[in-house]
Amino acid sequence: MAGRILITGVAGFIGSHLADRLLSMGNRIFGLDNFDGFYPRELKESNIREAKLNPAFTFHEGDIRDSVFLDRLFSESKPDIVIHLAAKAGVRPSIENPLGYFDVNVNGSISIMEAMRKHGVSRLIHASSSSVYGNNEKVPYAEDDRVDFPISPYAASKKSAELIAYTYHHLYAMSVVNLRFFTVYGPRQRPDLAIRKFFTAAYAGQSIPVFGDGSTSRDYTFIDDIVNGICSAVDFVSGSAPVYETCNLGNSNPVTLARLLELIQEVSGRTLVIDRKPMQPGDVQSTFADTTRAGQLLGYEPRVSIREGLERFNEWYLKHHL
Repeated sequence: MAGRILITGVAGFIGSHLADRLLSMGNRIFGLDNFDGFYPRELKESNIREAKLNPAFTFHEGDIRDSVFLDRLFSESKPDIVIHLAAKAGVRPSIENPLGYFDVNVNGSISIMEAMRKHGVSRLIHASSSSVYGNNEKVPYAEDDRVDFPISPYAASKKSAELIAYTYHHLYAMSVVNLRFFTVYGPRQRPDLAIRKFFTAAYAGQSIPVFGDGSTSRDYTFIDDIVNGICSAVDFVSGSAPVYETCNLGNSNPVTLARLLELIQEVSGRTLVIDRKPMQPGDVQSTFADTTRAGQLLGYEPRVSIREGLERFNEWYLKHHL
């Protein structure tokens, strides 16, 4: 792998890690981000500080819904492939702002694909989400399961973008891989996500809001495993024949919220103060990835256990935030 790659959402948690990895592999990276105000700009700026020191990295600040900006960006960068990570994230906030989520996650994705079509870029890696499975009763979740019952606007917007990607594959022979991420965590994790919130509260001696009785479970997936999967998807779409695939990227080892809290307590050495709250609308009971397809097509094999991942997160947090 060595080419010209455009990463949308490059200053985010996943995007910044991916940029660092692809740069280390000798690729020319064009990063796009609009520094959405969902969390502080300075955190995102710090995520790409090292990448900006690399002469093979060019950063562009702009909005994926701005077709004029995208036309200029594609004309200048001439990417071979687009890795589309930019989105409004979060299940609960999407319930408060469904129009905003669909505007960015659906209309923005169409704008990216239109720019690709116009400029002859035929390879797309599209970030989707395990949230599309809703409260699927069958576990583990497989890509062939029905995903017609999303329980949040965020989930519905991500499934909608998958459908649009198929349309562009069908009409314009675009090669597409949708990657359904399962609860990604690790260094640089967004401050609104559970693991970072729990560590922050633990070290500050603050109470931790816990929604439900602790029996909900998530397929926590370490950032390095996710980046490995994305890089393999880049190789996969680089063949000559157009492809359209959807793959789960998870750890295939769900952890209950109660067990997660126990592990964080062990890793941090802090006693957690729990503030029990009712379950929130839009939250699913569990997530559990069947990664068979990703293993077959991409050679994907998650390697980082939840304990190792939490220990590595803790090391980063102590170094950068205490």
